[in-house]
Amino acid sequence: MIYHPTEWPADFAIPENVPVEEAWFTAKDGTRIHGLFAEHPSPRGVALVCHGNAGNVADRVGSLSILNQAHQLSVLMFDYRGFGKSDGKPDEQGLYMDARAARKWLAERTGNKEADLIVMGRSLGGAVAVDLAAKDGAKALVLASTFTSMPEVAKQHVKLLPTGLMMTQRLDSITKIKNYTGPLLQSHGRDDRLIPIEIGRKLHAAAPGTKRFVEVDGGHNAPQSPEYREALDELLESLAK
Repeated sequence: MIYHPTEWPADFAIPENVPVEEAWFTAKDGTRIHGLFAEHPSPRGVALVCHGNAGNVADRVGSLSILNQAHQLSVLMFDYRGFGKSDGKPDEQGLYMDARAARKWLAERTGNKEADLIVMGRSLGGAVAVDLAAKDGAKALVLASTFTSMPEVAKQHVKLLPTGLMMTQRLDSITKIKNYTGPLLQSHGRDDRLIPIEIGRKLHAAAPGTKRFVEVDGGHNAPQSPEYREALDELLESLAK
């Protein structure tokens, strides 16, 4: 009920104006994972992107292109196990392993230390990004439309069931983020009905480091605003200094 992967579209073609190459790497348990990498010739930073639930990276080439070209980042976006071309079946610990394999590949490909990468995550991917940054470090953490924990999100939609006791997939970002002390940029849609903005603000309040929260017009999948784009550029400038 939690994960909604889709297969890689047979008719997908990488746009000619996007400098993307396919990436393959193997998670700790042997699961083969697929992603798309867009390299920038003079990057302001190197970012690992953990995408949201449903679909796969083929659906998000536009976002990859914006990060690469508008924000001048070298970017790897990968599919969790069971999504797109990646093997396996999704589960919480598997997603964390996939992200660590992706980060290792990206660090080696770009000649960086893993802790010097920017980690980005949207919705479900926000929980994966928080796990990486809190446990292993990150140059910066960038979150969008994400949550405190999966049981708290479920409680918003199924109020009569003890979701805190029933759910095995915890994705407990509210606890983990307290161990991340680096810079945080977080955005959330004002009218998000899937993950209410109050949940996003609660997660933000728990982060101890330098942080900024940007409200975006629209719901869960609303496009990022010009204010957010400016905030991301300001973050990248501060990291360069």
